[in-house]
Amino acid sequence: MSRIFSGIQPSGELHIGNYLGAVRNWVRLQHEFEAIFCIVDYHAITVAYDPEQLRLRRRAMAVSLLAAGIDPNAATLFVQSQVPEHTELTWFLNTITPLGELERQTQFKEKAQRQESIAAGLLNYPVLQAADILLYRADSVPVGEDQVQHLELSRVVARRWNSQFGRPTGSTNEDGTEEREQFFPEPKALLTPTRRIMGLDGQAKMSKSMGNTIGLLESPESIWAKLRPAVTDPKRIRKTDPGTPEVCNIYHLHKAFSPPDTVEHVAVQCRTAGWGCIDCKKVLAESMERELVPIRRRAAELADSPRTVDDVLAAGATHCRALARETMDAVRDRMGF
Repeated sequence: MSRIFSGIQPSGELHIGNYLGAVRNWVRLQHEFEAIFCIVDYHAITVAYDPEQLRLRRRAMAVSLLAAGIDPNAATLFVQSQVPEHTELTWFLNTITPLGELERQTQFKEKAQRQESIAAGLLNYPVLQAADILLYRADSVPVGEDQVQHLELSRVVARRWNSQFGRPTGSTNEDGTEEREQFFPEPKALLTPTRRIMGLDGQAKMSKSMGNTIGLLESPESIWAKLRPAVTDPKRIRKTDPGTPEVCNIYHLHKAFSPPDTVEHVAVQCRTAGWGCIDCKKVLAESMERELVPIRRRAAELADSPRTVDDVLAAGATHCRALARETMDAVRDRMGF
């Protein structure tokens, strides 16, 4: 079975942007691939953070992932820092990754503009990401469109390492050069089927740092308090104004949570001004509640059984350490260590 790997930062409990953009897709893919999912806490320390909050958020993320449907009987879930080979491979890959390629990464340029002092860890973030994937020699990576550039760097790094350190196969390439083993697969992108989830402000991607999210485990009352003032079609000033659903973020959330017939009805009511925006949001809240109730119930059960979460993460780390040791034994040998 083909192997996939993907990771998520421990930002606390999931919000619906994480869920729709990544995790719901993971839940489906775990039954189609050998799936490894990682809580990437090393990535979370490239910016200022509170150590105690990191511990709490790491656990909250594990609970959210399990509640959302990650099944430890079908997939492996673990915490990145419990497998030290991640950082070891990062250093080896740093030695073959040109500085210019890291400086050209879009996310680095965007984040660097917002910081007075730029940590080296922020620059090397994509190398750690490449190490996360290559350590398990994953064939594919479920990603959103915003992560495709980082994944392409992982492919470039794998190609470069193979050409320098892969063992000769005894054959030659078409150009006459010596063929070398492809020890690291060049991971392919499995693009999530859900479009980029915009925040409730309608201006930026849903993000806790932007304060425009809905938590996966929030109460119905709290969700409605956020949905009610959420931005819709800016041209709908009055309830009687016809709208354009395609430009409305609430409509796109309907497409994620509501059944197809409801989505079609929402579009018609919007275009004909049959509904006001509040009517549309009320139906969305009902659709969201149907999907989120069992997730909240499972999260409550896990909170009452902390040993279950500990056992899942421990088993995942044990499995991944064995895979990582096997990879690193080969890497060290081929690199002269």
